[in-house]
Amino acid sequence: MSHHKVELKNVSFSYADGHQALDNISFLLGHGEAVGIVGANGAGKSTLLSVLTGIQFPQKGEVRIGDLPVNKKTLSQVRRSVGLVFQEPDDQLFMTSVYDDVAFGPRNYNLDEEEVRLRVMEALEEVGITHLKDRPPYKLSGGEKRLAAIAAVISMKPDILIMDEPTASLDPKARRNIMKILKGFNHTKIITSHDLDMIMEMCTRTIVLKKGRIAADGPTMDILKDEELMEECGLEIPLALQNCPVCRADKRIKDG
Repeated sequence: MSHHKVELKNVSFSYADGHQALDNISFLLGHGEAVGIVGANGAGKSTLLSVLTGIQFPQKGEVRIGDLPVNKKTLSQVRRSVGLVFQEPDDQLFMTSVYDDVAFGPRNYNLDEEEVRLRVMEALEEVGITHLKDRPPYKLSGGEKRLAAIAAVISMKPDILIMDEPTASLDPKARRNIMKILKGFNHTKIITSHDLDMIMEMCTRTIVLKKGRIAADGPTMDILKDEELMEECGLEIPLALQNCPVCRADKRIKDG
């Protein structure tokens, strides 16, 4: 079984008020791909993450993780393969200590306590916060909370890591630290973000959503330097490219 594969086939999802958040979405992600999902507010990014993780199920189409269709019967198996780090760490951290938050998932797998301890300490060490294991999450900084939430997911040893706005509201040092940790995760990564400079550095492939549909899907640099595409989708090219003479030359040739 290829646990790392992610596939959507003609997926559509509408909310009760009639708003169609996803409209006939199809793509296939392979083992080890690092994929950015970008789009303006309301493009469908959060809904896409919801259907990928079985928080919501599409009205049409199929979502598959590895060889398993995502449905109510397979949900427990799917969630062993997929780890989701929420945009707001406070939505993920609810125990009285960082240790217990990171231990929550492994304990739900009915592992013995020694195996739980090993997983927790390994995850805390990987993100560099072993010194915070006994701290209550509410006393952590924003960056520390984000690291604790990542550790809580890593402790479950997922094959696929999904991150919703991982660098949002972080200072530059915390942002660089999060990116360094994500680069060390060698399995499949799916990252949604408005931080297009981070997407450019982290992801080899980018999918652009516009009004619930895929507007573009391809190599990250090709996508993000396309100023016309970005503008059509309510985005701007990354700051690192805005003064790039090569990109400006490409644009002049295209316009000419």
